[in-house]
Amino acid sequence: MKVKSNDKLPEASLMQMGEAGPESISLSSLTKGRKVVIFGLPGAFTGTCSTEHVPSFMRNFDALAVKGIEDIICVSVNDAFVMQAWAKDTGADKAGLKMLGDPLSAFTKAIGFDFDAPDFGLMGRSLRYAMVVDDGKITVLQAEENPGVCGVSGGEAILEAI
Repeated sequence: MKVKSNDKLPEASLMQMGEAGPESISLSSLTKGRKVVIFGLPGAFTGTCSTEHVPSFMRNFDALAVKGIEDIICVSVNDAFVMQAWAKDTGADKAGLKMLGDPLSAFTKAIGFDFDAPDFGLMGRSLRYAMVVDDGKITVLQAEENPGVCGVSGGEAILEAI
């Protein structure tokens, strides 16, 4: 079942690239006592994800900070190596976005946003969404009906929603 506004996020471990290699980071450590944006998308280096979704949060990073957002976290069903390379390729790392992997799709499944598109080679991927999370509780949740579209889940739409 999909999460909705006012739900508490489930506990999850995501992957990031640390100094010594891939390392696990708990979602609760990123959200406890903090107001953050978490956005999910089908995959690193894919069209709409690379040309629209990630850049929309890069463009709106400062404006979201003014609204009290302390961190912007991108979650994709990819490993930490891919997420690090994608962050460098898009400039998301320099823009301040946290690019975290959900390699087994555990978090994505726990929030009910997993999907398969075998005709496109995408299995166990994430639908496109963005949420504002305040101390672990979802206060705004906007999801796309079509994972190939970035409209209500983009940086501008989230900025407008808060």
